[in-house]
Amino acid sequence: MAVDLLLGLQWGDEGKGKIVDVLTSNYNIIARFQGGPNAGHTLVFNGRKHVLHTIPSGIFHDDATNLVGNGVVIDPVIFKKELDKLEEQDVDYRKSLLISRKAHIILPTHRLLDAASEASKGKAKIGSTLKGIGPTYMDKTGRNGIRVGDLELSDWKTRYRALANKHESMISFYNVDVQYDLTELEKEFFEAVKVLKSLKFIDSEEYIYQAQKSGQTILAEGAQGSLLDIDFGTYPFVTSSNTTAAGACTGLGVSPNQIGDVFGIFKAYTTRVGSGPFPTELFDEDGATMAKVGNEFGATTGRPRRCGWLDLIALKYACQVNGVTQLMMMKGDVLSGFKTLKVCTAYKYKGEVIKHFPYNIEPENVEPIYSEFSGWSEDLTEMSEASQLPKALNEYIEFLEKELEIPITIVSVGPDRKQTIFRQQLVS
Repeated sequence: MAVDLLLGLQWGDEGKGKIVDVLTSNYNIIARFQGGPNAGHTLVFNGRKHVLHTIPSGIFHDDATNLVGNGVVIDPVIFKKELDKLEEQDVDYRKSLLISRKAHIILPTHRLLDAASEASKGKAKIGSTLKGIGPTYMDKTGRNGIRVGDLELSDWKTRYRALANKHESMISFYNVDVQYDLTELEKEFFEAVKVLKSLKFIDSEEYIYQAQKSGQTILAEGAQGSLLDIDFGTYPFVTSSNTTAAGACTGLGVSPNQIGDVFGIFKAYTTRVGSGPFPTELFDEDGATMAKVGNEFGATTGRPRRCGWLDLIALKYACQVNGVTQLMMMKGDVLSGFKTLKVCTAYKYKGEVIKHFPYNIEPENVEPIYSEFSGWSEDLTEMSEASQLPKALNEYIEFLEKELEIPITIVSVGPDRKQTIFRQQLVS
């Protein structure tokens, strides 16, 4: 069986967790393929809100196996807190949660390094979540990292101490005031490692290969968004992993010819957290309304999200890079009440009108060119059938489908898993 992918097409926060939760009943295995606790996947059902950071979003389904793949970086302390919350809700995660031995571990000193590095940048900071993600991936590519499988070795604490000592010397290099008590941080870390070691570690690439051979269905879950990809995002204001479809191959050990459907998730408008260029960002009442109605605050950091109109140029680019086969539009309900909607359909780039995503989208180089659409006033949150959607919303969706040449199969009209409208039968 081919592996289907689900990933975000903007700057993250698109609503991937909800859709994974909605689709999990169609799959035997849900596998996270990159990122770490900088992700915040929010699920709402039975009147409760659940936020996951590292654990796959299928964990609330009894019949699904949830795999944390080799491309993920794991902070044992944050991971333990996630597990504690699952226990409070009587989720039997021990029977359904698997960890790749090749996943890298975030040390306390990785977080300290992250903070020191960001502080040293001053006004040029990139907007890091300060979770130690970047330094951990740096150690991975620098061949210094500690992996989950190392925890099974007798000398893993010796390896830990050597790397932590190296990190402390690097922290002093930044010459910034970072106050910390490593002894206290390590106490919490080692306790969390004990919990991590109580879970089942596997050789995940072999596990997935055998699962495919036996006909099991697999959904690969991405984190962050395509425009934060380390190669194809708005560098340097990006994350430290490959958030695009290619990342699923390296983050799970799946060959490219085994990829099936690619589900692309996007908001009906655009948001961004932290620093970085954002051509359609709004600084007026419309932007404030989007933020308020959409409850636009980061699930991981709590930081307010910047809001703007849908950027079709960036969305086309993300669809192209990922090979998206089906689209799912989130938060259509947030746009109810706007008399007029705008969509960026071209850029004025260095004086020339272009319709592709250029190398640099800083405001001195790019000015968005908009097309306008009629809005709708209906409350979408109680709607459950595609036939109930307002005419203006359908026209908005049909325009996007025509421009992107990809069907929009799902429209989300609220945060709850029940507030999901299937416009078409999923092809997969």
